[in-house]
Amino acid sequence: MAKESSFKNMVITLSLICLICSALLGVVYSVTKAPIEAAELAKINNAIKAVVPECDNNPSEEMVEMEGSVVYPAKMNGEIVGYAIKVKASGFGGPIQMMVGFNSDGTIYNTSVISHAETPGLGAKISDEIATRTQIVGKHPASSNLTVTKDGGEIDAITASTITSRAFLKGVDAAYKVFVELQKEQQP
Repeated sequence: MAKESSFKNMVITLSLICLICSALLGVVYSVTKAPIEAAELAKINNAIKAVVPECDNNPSEEMVEMEGSVVYPAKMNGEIVGYAIKVKASGFGGPIQMMVGFNSDGTIYNTSVISHAETPGLGAKISDEIATRTQIVGKHPASSNLTVTKDGGEIDAITASTITSRAFLKGVDAAYKVFVELQKEQQP
């Protein structure tokens, strides 16, 4: 004879299933947390190395937070040779997290997109290092109009998506503003 189903039995069974699933989710989270953090740190360190001139310090050990951004100073023989500035910009598909590198004189050394959620095949081309490097590297944001040509600037749309290109260039501009503030703080 089959046991009769009751509300009490259903609640106990569902509660037990939820408890087991929650415990498993917690275990998976704790097991994967450290490797995910290590991968993120490696991504950031690789981006720093890509966007600053050669240096003999570890910029991530000397990071400073400014205006919602993170600044990584690059030094050679104790002298600052450049900065890597991590910023976020709002793209078409979501935030674009990027690292912008400046020489000590304020010219753009290089850029690197750390993460984005742009449309594959269109906005996702923002990660293509060649497209970004050729148009803005070596330019000084104070003396160059770093906006897309559609907006009267001198930069061709970096991708097939003007919205993503605008977001990328706004990120570069935000990083430059942090650089300027950093320079003001360092002057006597």
